[in-house]
Amino acid sequence: MARVHILGAGTPTPTPERFGSAFAVDIGGEQLMFDCGPAATWKLVKAGLKPTDIDYLFFTHHHFDHDVDYPCFLLCRWDQSVGREHELQVYGPTLTETITRRILGEGGAFEHDWKARVGHPLSQRVYVNRGGTLPRKPPSVRARDVGPGPVHASREWRVSAAPAEHVQPYLDSLAYRIDGAEGSIVFTGDTQPCDSVVELARGADMMLCMCWGDEDRIRAIGEAEGTCGTHGAARMAQEAGVKKLVLVHIGPELARHGPMEKGIGDVRRLYDGEIVFADELMSIRL
Repeated sequence: MARVHILGAGTPTPTPERFGSAFAVDIGGEQLMFDCGPAATWKLVKAGLKPTDIDYLFFTHHHFDHDVDYPCFLLCRWDQSVGREHELQVYGPTLTETITRRILGEGGAFEHDWKARVGHPLSQRVYVNRGGTLPRKPPSVRARDVGPGPVHASREWRVSAAPAEHVQPYLDSLAYRIDGAEGSIVFTGDTQPCDSVVELARGADMMLCMCWGDEDRIRAIGEAEGTCGTHGAARMAQEAGVKKLVLVHIGPELARHGPMEKGIGDVRRLYDGEIVFADELMSIRL
C-alpha cells in the first residue's frame, strides 16, 4: 500500500510544529519526494528514511519554503552514498535546472565542498570505510525543467503535472499527480482554486492541498489571491471527487485550537470525503 510521509506541513513562517513544505512517497517499492522545504533532509531521517533512499524529487515551485533544503539534500545524499546508488532525477518548473547547476556545478555555491571531499585523503578514507571504491566521483544529478503533461513514468507508477495558479508571472507553479496500481495521489503545491488542478485531481484517492487559513479571514486581510483557504480546498476536493483530503501548507493562525476546529468544520460542510489535518512526521496510507 502506498504511503505519504508528511515532512513539512507549514508555511514560510516557522513554528514549533510546522515549517515549509516537503513530502516523501513510498510507491511501487520506490521512494519519491515532492518539494524540499526547511529541514526536509533532517525530517526525512526522523521519518525513518534516508536521503539515499530517494531517487526522484519533484518541485511544485521555487519559493524558499519549498526548496531551501535542496542544497542540503543534494550534498547529504551524495556524501552518504557509496557510489552504487541510482542517479537522482529532479523535475520542476522553470529554474530547476539553473538552481541545481548553481549548487553543484563548476563554479557553483558548493563546488568547494564536493571537491574537498573528492580529493582530500581523510574524506577518501571515510568514503572507503563506508563501502565506496576510489576514485570518488563528483555529484551527478539529472535535473530537468518541465511543464504540464506527463513528467516521468516508471514500471510501477507515473507522474503528470498541471498548471497551478500562485504568483505568476514571477514564478511558474505546478501541481502533480502520481498514478499506480496502489492508487493515486495529488500534490497541489501552492495554488488558488483553479480548473486545471481540479481536472488533474479528478477521482484521486488522496489530495494534499494547500490550506493557508480560514477563508473568511484570508479574504478580509487580502491574502486569498493565489492561495487556497478552507473553502477553496474543500470545493476543489469535492468537485474533483477526491476520496481523502489532506490539508497542508497550514498557516499559523489556522493551526491554533479554535481556528483549527472551525476550519475543519468549514471544510466538512463543503466536502463529504475523509479529512486529514496534517501534522509533520505523520504517515498516511492510501
